[in-house]
Amino acid sequence: MASPEAQAGPSRPLPPCAPGSHVFLTVEMHAGGEPLRVVPPGGLGPLEPPRDLPLLARRRLLLELPELDAARRLLMHEPRGHRDMYGAALVPSELPGAAFGALFVHNEGGSAMCGHAVLCLARFALDYGLCPKPPGPGEAAVVIHCPCGPVTAFASWDGQRSGSRVRFHSVAAFAAATDLTVDVPGYGKVVVDVGYGGTFYAFVSADRLGLDLSSSRIRDLVDAASAVTEAVKAQFKVHHPEVEDTAFIYGTILTDGKDAFSDEPTSNICVFADAQVDRSPTGSGVTARIALQYHKGLIQLNQTRTFRSSTTGSLFTGKAIKETKCGDHNAVIVEVSGESFYTGISTFTFEEEDPLKYGFFLK
Repeated sequence: MASPEAQAGPSRPLPPCAPGSHVFLTVEMHAGGEPLRVVPPGGLGPLEPPRDLPLLARRRLLLELPELDAARRLLMHEPRGHRDMYGAALVPSELPGAAFGALFVHNEGGSAMCGHAVLCLARFALDYGLCPKPPGPGEAAVVIHCPCGPVTAFASWDGQRSGSRVRFHSVAAFAAATDLTVDVPGYGKVVVDVGYGGTFYAFVSADRLGLDLSSSRIRDLVDAASAVTEAVKAQFKVHHPEVEDTAFIYGTILTDGKDAFSDEPTSNICVFADAQVDRSPTGSGVTARIALQYHKGLIQLNQTRTFRSSTTGSLFTGKAIKETKCGDHNAVIVEVSGESFYTGISTFTFEEEDPLKYGFFLK
């Protein structure tokens, strides 16, 4: 597939912009309704972290240095994005065999893992020539270096383009805490589980908060999930035995409470970062939820569960495919499957005198 520039069609002049300023070219995608703004390798230009640093060091710099964080704000926040925009900046990886490293960004900062993004990026890697293509129709394995570690995705290839159906194998996923009681202001004492699927989530059935996924207002679900996140952050210390950069509560996933194995879909809604709502069933959340279900003996290896987003109705599937260890934790490798799609390309510029050139964020 041609580059974003070639795909844009006939050359068109850029609007007036800051002299010598970088032009941001992005590819727009989604998985399960959750957007992904892909910044191809080198696409951040002067705002890209130094190339000779390991991925985790580049992630820290991107989030900590104002001049680098400007790239995230410019592409995620209004007026070019919105409070629920999600992105991935592709950078070189120090891992042999990896197609690239991925720096995941959102309204507040960055994530250690993003499953819906992986479902998109596997296709992007194939279509844009960032990994070897199969000699003929078949399935290609794409190794993506995520901040939580290498994740292998598998995308179909018909000889000319990738297919929408993609699956990936997670890093080691585990139960960090089960039946943890936290005091949530406005909701009282609430029992939650904490699971790791590349990043840490709190999980709680919505009915324990007096809510229902199908009938409650989104605003009420978001407020409740955000309150749980802050309570868990304050009252429970998460730890990762191998990648301490991932040791933070990323968000809360409210579920319908249907954790025992069933052929029927189970629904959830993920609220992460600064009250950002995932439109998809959440790939890393599915990973963590499968790990918790396996830990509790509610599912067995290779039993496939279907997860539905309560916001869009989109579906991902997940199953534990192998037992493993992560430090002292009994863990599993989880396979997550879903569909991803292209939605377009974008070209972004800015004018130096624009007081809002690096974006703004309404709360």
